[in-house]
Amino acid sequence: MLQSESDNRNDVLRIAVLASGRGSNFEALCRGDTAPGIVTLLISDRPEATALKRASDLGVEALYMYPGNYRTRFGLDEEKQWADLMLERGIELVCLAGLMRILKGPLLEAFAGRIMNIHPSLLPSFPGLHSQRQALDYGVKLSGCTVHYVDFRTDTGSVILQRAVPVKDDDTEDSLAARILKQEHIAYSEAVKLHCSGVLEADGRRILRKDK
Repeated sequence: MLQSESDNRNDVLRIAVLASGRGSNFEALCRGDTAPGIVTLLISDRPEATALKRASDLGVEALYMYPGNYRTRFGLDEEKQWADLMLERGIELVCLAGLMRILKGPLLEAFAGRIMNIHPSLLPSFPGLHSQRQALDYGVKLSGCTVHYVDFRTDTGSVILQRAVPVKDDDTEDSLAARILKQEHIAYSEAVKLHCSGVLEADGRRILRKDK
């Protein structure tokens, strides 16, 4: 495990990452500075997800868990099983990293205010799928990424931080996505570190830093 060889210390805040695909943001969190948080668990809803192999290679516990019969959300019983397992593992922060399912119940209740997501646009612009395509179709000059807390709706939670990326005239969906992804890897670790350090506080929808 890259971040720490002693994740049993009392001052460590354990992080679980939930992913459906490649797991590049998961690896960035493992390699980044998120102290006192440390990624100790990767769970995927797809047994073939590359993220599972990345986790194994990095020495992080990697699990496939059945998500239920629905394509875009969890079954209620299955979502509770995911939540229960993470609570048993002592998880204190949940990070979504390309999890292609909407959370609706037990996970949000078990980890209220402790679930983060990263989205490849400057929210509230272009929520949902194909954000880079939406940005290009709209003709914006700036796009980027947003790290936010997760609530009961899609991509509407309070913003923790954002990083902007200029949109070039010759950009394709793939080229814009690649540049945004580089910023995602930086932004996610930074946001997780802020949360784990206890310096964030909510003021309505605004997330403020107490150390500034």
